[in-house]
Amino acid sequence: MKNKIKIIGFDADDTLWVNEPLYRETENQFCGILSPYFPENVTNKELFKTEMQNLEMYGYGAKGFMLSMIETALRISQNKITPGEINQIINLGKDLLNQPVILLDDVEEVLKKLQPDYKLILATKGDLLDQERKLKKSGLIKYFHHIEIMSDKHEKNYSKLIHHLDIEPHDFVMIGNSIKSDILPVINIGSKAIHVPYHTTWQHENDHDEMDNSKFVTVYKLIEVLNIL
Repeated sequence: MKNKIKIIGFDADDTLWVNEPLYRETENQFCGILSPYFPENVTNKELFKTEMQNLEMYGYGAKGFMLSMIETALRISQNKITPGEINQIINLGKDLLNQPVILLDDVEEVLKKLQPDYKLILATKGDLLDQERKLKKSGLIKYFHHIEIMSDKHEKNYSKLIHHLDIEPHDFVMIGNSIKSDILPVINIGSKAIHVPYHTTWQHENDHDEMDNSKFVTVYKLIEVLNIL
């Protein structure tokens, strides 16, 4: 890819900083609150079902997650959940929003070394205010030429981004942890992609079409992208 790329896109959550483990810990606490009503394995499934039903309306992010927790709690408890327990769930959501941003290994070193030779952009999805807050806390904004916060990551979203950046698809490479969001849509529009798997992945992100691994590169540590770019 070296000498063929003009702009590098980085995913944010679980590529640059820790995200999914925070949601899973919040979910575990939520299941604890609901334990008088249903066992944990049932509550997990019901919460995911609610999230999927609400995704088109709420989009991605902690606020939608909090609303889905409340809705699930009311439904599976048959509205017997107490105001105090609802308040606990709201506080779980607020705690999730207020979590510190923990950078993953070698992130700043990679950005520092790539910035002189490429334009770097952040291409993430989720709630605008939440993602802006995390980016500010991360201290990484100085490395990025452009910030793109999408409602979702479909081919049309990436095509629009490429057009906005005034480049051809083959001038762009996306780096991220999600096959569904960061890899498949990018290679489908003619750009390149580097997959950096993360040990914890949301169930929804594992729901994707069959893939041809020869069409993208996989590295297991972000620092390894420096051997490619």
